[in-house]
Amino acid sequence: MQYKNQKGFSLIELILVLVIISILATITFPFLLKARTTAENKNALATLRTASSAQVNFFSQNGRFARLSELNTSQNGVFGTVTGTDLVRGKFTFQMAPITPTDSQLRDGYSIVATKAVAGTDLPCIISVDQNGFILEITSC
Repeated sequence: MQYKNQKGFSLIELILVLVIISILATITFPFLLKARTTAENKNALATLRTASSAQVNFFSQNGRFARLSELNTSQNGVFGTVTGTDLVRGKFTFQMAPITPTDSQLRDGYSIVATKAVAGTDLPCIISVDQNGFILEITSC
């Protein structure tokens, strides 16, 4: 028995569509990963710039720069989650250098270091900012 005027897709047509979608996915996946990594790194840079501006404001009000927990509190928690002396935002961990600065050290300056583990390498991504607003990429991101 033969069916005339059959409607629908043949098995070959469906397989061909799946092969094309697979090829496109294989080509675009690395670009999507790179775009995501770039966005994470830019987010860390923006956080450091904002922290630098907030430090200037804190200094003008208190006569010293802020610890990360104080800075995050003064900005209503926009910098991330405080975990001990660290601040976590996305895949980056922010730390002061030295880790627990004294008030007298904070009168002279500060340094905030953002670190992220990079998959497939032994070197982490490290970016820092100091009291002059100078942002330095210590290791390549």
